[in-house]
Amino acid sequence: MVKSFIAFGNFISMPTSINFGLIGAGQIAHPSAKSISDHPRGTVLAAQDLNADRLAELCSAHGIPRSYATADDLFADDDIDAVYIAVPNKFHAPLARQALEAGKHVILEKPFAFSWAEGREVIDVAEKMGKTFTLGMNMRFREDSQKIRSLVMDGTLGEVYHAKAFWFRRAGIPKLGTWFGKRDLSGGGSLYDIGVHLLDLCLFCKGSFDPVSVSGTTYTRFGNRGLGEGSWGHSDREHPEFDVDDFATALLRFADGSTVSLDVSWACHAEEANRNDVHLYGTEAGARCFPAKLFRNHPDGGDYEVIESPEAPLICAPDRFHNFINHLVDGEDLLVTSAEALSVQRILDAIAESSASGSEIRFDG
Repeated sequence: MVKSFIAFGNFISMPTSINFGLIGAGQIAHPSAKSISDHPRGTVLAAQDLNADRLAELCSAHGIPRSYATADDLFADDDIDAVYIAVPNKFHAPLARQALEAGKHVILEKPFAFSWAEGREVIDVAEKMGKTFTLGMNMRFREDSQKIRSLVMDGTLGEVYHAKAFWFRRAGIPKLGTWFGKRDLSGGGSLYDIGVHLLDLCLFCKGSFDPVSVSGTTYTRFGNRGLGEGSWGHSDREHPEFDVDDFATALLRFADGSTVSLDVSWACHAEEANRNDVHLYGTEAGARCFPAKLFRNHPDGGDYEVIESPEAPLICAPDRFHNFINHLVDGEDLLVTSAEALSVQRILDAIAESSASGSEIRFDG
C-alpha cells in the first residue's frame, strides 16, 4: 500500500510502488496489466471479473497474485491503492464512484459515463474523497499526438480555424451479439467506442473543449443486419439484438469561429479497411497526427514543406498508466483532466440529442 510522503531533513521518502486492482478481465485488460507492470513503481496486485475463466486467464498471464469474484471484495482490499476499470460502459460511473468512496484512486476506461450528469457525480465524489480520477484516453499519449499538441501550443500553426477527426472501419464492429451492440449496456455504438477517442484527441490537439453548438447524426445500417463484425472482443454472445449506431457524424462550432468535424464508423463501404487521423488547419501551417506531419510554406520562401516527424517536445510519458502512476508518486500533471473528460461527455450527449431531435444543440455559457 502507498505510504504518505515522510520528510527526513532534506530527504523525502517516496512510495516505492502503486498497487493496482483491475476491474474487468476483458481483452483490454491484458495490455493494461502489462503497461502497469512495465512501470518501475507499478504493480498489479489483484483483479476481478464475473467470468471466472477470463479472470483466471488474466491472472495467470500476468502473474496477478490475488483474484476476487466481486468488485466489493476488491475494493475492500486495503493493500490496493488504485483501480483500473474496464467493464461494459453502463457500469463505468457506478464502479468509479464506488472505488473512490472506498478510498482508491481511479483510472477509468472510456467512455466516461452515460451522461454529463453521471460523470459530474463521479468528479464530485473524487473531490470529496481527495482522490485522483482520470480517463485513460490512450491516443493522447502517443508521441505523434503530443508533438502536434506542442506545435499548436507554441504557435507554429497560428490560428487553428478548423480540424477534422475521423475513424472509418469497413468491418470493425466488436463481436456481434455482445454488450457492445446493446444500448442499455453500452450507451452507444461506434461513437462511444472509437468516436470518443478521435473526438478527445482532436480537442486535445486543438486545445479547445467547449463548443457553443453541436449538430450530429447517427446511423444504424450494418450491425442490425448481422454485418460488419470485426475481430475485437472477448465478451460472450448473450445479446443478439443490435440497437446502437455503427456510423456517426457531427459538426462542432466554437465561440472563436473555429469548427471541428467528426466522422466515425464501425462498418461502412470504403476503399480502406481502416483509416483514422486528426487533421488541423491553421493560418500558418497544417498538421496531421498519424503519423505526425507538418505542412507549411518554407520560412525562407523555398518549396512548400511537408515535414515528417517534426521536432517538438513531449508533454509527458507516452503511456496513460505511466502518467497516472507518475502523478501519484511524483506529482506529474495528468494529461487528461476531469474538466476535459466532462466536456467530451457533454459533446457526446449533444450529438445523441441532436440526432434524435434533428436540431442543432446550443450551449448556454
